[in-house]
Amino acid sequence: MATPAFEEIAETFEFLDDWEDRYRHVIELGKAMPPLDDTFKVPALKVQGCASQVWLRPMVSDGRFDFQGESDAMIVRGLIAVLHALYSGLPLDEVTRVDAVAELGRLGLNEHLSAQRSNGVRAMVERIREVASRD
Repeated sequence: MATPAFEEIAETFEFLDDWEDRYRHVIELGKAMPPLDDTFKVPALKVQGCASQVWLRPMVSDGRFDFQGESDAMIVRGLIAVLHALYSGLPLDEVTRVDAVAELGRLGLNEHLSAQRSNGVRAMVERIREVASRD
């Protein structure tokens, strides 16, 4: 059920042999994301449960989900970019059906993130699912 953008990331990961290269790629994905305007860095959009500062600004247009995100940590910003690739453009009802753990597992992220980072990713996924389910 992954989007073409996420499939592209998965294919790139298949060609990157070591985790340093994969981490660099995740960081580059984060650098390529447009910054979140400071006016959206408010408590209501802050994701709790992340070790670093994370904001997600969900947007729904024509029944499709999208979001902007930002973090003060480079690797987390990259993880936001990966989640954006996974969810952006999906119909709202599909967002809640995405098995993020399995999809991220295809990238091998589960076993290479610290417990704190894994908790943060889980918190971001929960926020995405929560917003999609109420709209």
